[in-house]
Amino acid sequence: MTYREICNRFAAANIDNPEWDAALLLAHFCKVSRIDCLANPDTDHASPALAEAVSRRAARYPLQYLLGEWQFYRQTYEVGPDCLIPRSDTELLVETAVRLLPRGAYFADLCTGSGCIAISTLAERPDTRALAVEKFPRTLALAVRNAEKNAVSARFEPLQADVLEPSFLPHGTRFDAILSNPPYIRPDVIATLAPELAAEPLAALDGGEDGLCFYRAILSVASAHLASTGFLLLEIGYDQAEAVSALAREHHFSNIHVLRDLGGCDRALLLRHDGSVTA
Repeated sequence: MTYREICNRFAAANIDNPEWDAALLLAHFCKVSRIDCLANPDTDHASPALAEAVSRRAARYPLQYLLGEWQFYRQTYEVGPDCLIPRSDTELLVETAVRLLPRGAYFADLCTGSGCIAISTLAERPDTRALAVEKFPRTLALAVRNAEKNAVSARFEPLQADVLEPSFLPHGTRFDAILSNPPYIRPDVIATLAPELAAEPLAALDGGEDGLCFYRAILSVASAHLASTGFLLLEIGYDQAEAVSALAREHHFSNIHVLRDLGGCDRALLLRHDGSVTA
């Protein structure tokens, strides 16, 4: 199978960047560099593993799962069908937390998934500690492996718990920040998304009928578990800033700041009870 053949097959499958995907699969399965792909596009690479991966990718199975790992922020993460694929938009949460966490902070990462938010924050801020909360045991085990791979496991505390259950956080625990990229997509919208999303865990996408059920759950407990100067940092959908802000005000968060991603879309909310928000 040649680089040119793979590119053509991916283009026919309406994959956005067929050349990039083809090059990554050839590098992973055949140790062929991107320069070699471009210089010798018609060289045949006989690899059953590559052929199977190309077939699955052409059927719109996620590239990241085929590779088994993905880059996020400055770290590398094991990924698979048990976790949501880390996306660059979520790096905004890490950048904000790294900048705002006080010295020696203890923070929580709710719905941790691959662990990418907590682990990248810990990697950038070696003075901090994190509690990572995840409902599903296999997903939490993957996050633990990622913490070990990125050398932060001593400061990464895993907790299996369901964010939608009352009192899911340890009684009396206080955090300098609570971070979360919770499920926030409405069920009627999920079916309209890219085909690759069908391979990602539905539980990591489905935010309930209006997309807001996890925000309600998190906001209902946040005040009891935040330090007086602590902050809550939530990833949101591009059209959810107003609705989640309204929920935050109901829970007495008076200082609300909308953060936008590189594309100019609303991407996160930074919430405090006091007036000290710095974006």
